Amino acid sequence: MAQVDPKPMIALLLLFFLAFGAGVLSGVVGTGSSLIMLPVLVTLYGPRIAVPVMAIASLFGNIGRVIAWWHEICWRPVFAYSLAGVPAAVLGAHTLLTITPATVDVFLAAFFLAMIPLRRLIRRSNIHLNIWHMGFAGAIVGFLTGFVLSTGPLSMPVFTGYGMSGGAFLGSEAASAILLYAGKLVTFGVSGVLAPSVITRGLAIGIALFAGSMIAKRLVQRLQMHTFELLIDAVLVAGAAGMLLALN
Repeated sequence: MAQVDPKPMIALLLLFFLAFGAGVLSGVVGTGSSLIMLPVLVTLYGPRIAVPVMAIASLFGNIGRVIAWWHEICWRPVFAYSLAGVPAAVLGAHTLLTITPATVDVFLAAFFLAMIPLRRLIRRSNIHLNIWHMGFAGAIVGFLTGFVLSTGPLSMPVFTGYGMSGGAFLGSEAASAILLYAGKLVTFGVSGVLAPSVITRGLAIGIALFAGSMIAKRLVQRLQMHTFELLIDAVLVAGAAGMLLALN
């Protein structure tokens, strides 16, 4: 009888526990799971497998946040944001599939680092967005979501700029992300990227993210803004470093 190599199963189990912690972080600050998980997945599987795996997993993580904050979601800005964001995400996913893996790694690292000053600039500008602004922002962030996957730090000032905070922000941002990721996954499916192994890994990590995001609801009210900002910056730096290490 042929022996089964236990290493892939052990790696998937370790990814599960890492994803659970990432799910808790994402559930508290509204972003972070992809920034933590994507560099690890790229190192293990390469960007062409890691990105669709994380897209499946992120879908489940955001479903958890939607369930946790369902009654506080503001659906009108969600749909305005997603109406332009979904086709833009499809375009971004097509772009991702046409470039080399090394280019993806470098772009992801640069994007993560660029988001540190960019999100602070947007937040300090004290912009007040209306429903039309949400549609325009959805097109931009949607394309980047399709291309680089993790744009939570950019979508955060968009939704808070509309006047959302707390559970309304966490639930509404997650609901829009579900629609954007769905468009991206359809693109991957049509392109033949969603192999059974990709779906299995995505589901395993997604279940962990889902559980973590549900537990995080109890921690949201205890987090101070200063700690919130430091957590996001730390995750962005770690994500960029992980992508650059994956090149070696």
